[in-house]
Amino acid sequence: MAEAIKEEHEVDAELIGGAGGIFDVKVNGKLIFSKHEQGRFPENDEILGLMKKKAKSR
Repeated sequence: MAEAIKEEHEVDAELIGGAGGIFDVKVNGKLIFSKHEQGRFPENDEILGLMKKKAKSR
């Protein structure tokens, strides 16, 4: 997923290790996806779409 983000948005994704199966995706500190809230792991295209939507809303 980090590679897809880099290719699409030309930014490096930062992986922050944790525990308990947490997988959150944040853009500029704002949560755009939470595995805990959704109950599933996201698809690459889904995250890329959410990032585009977030960028347009600025």
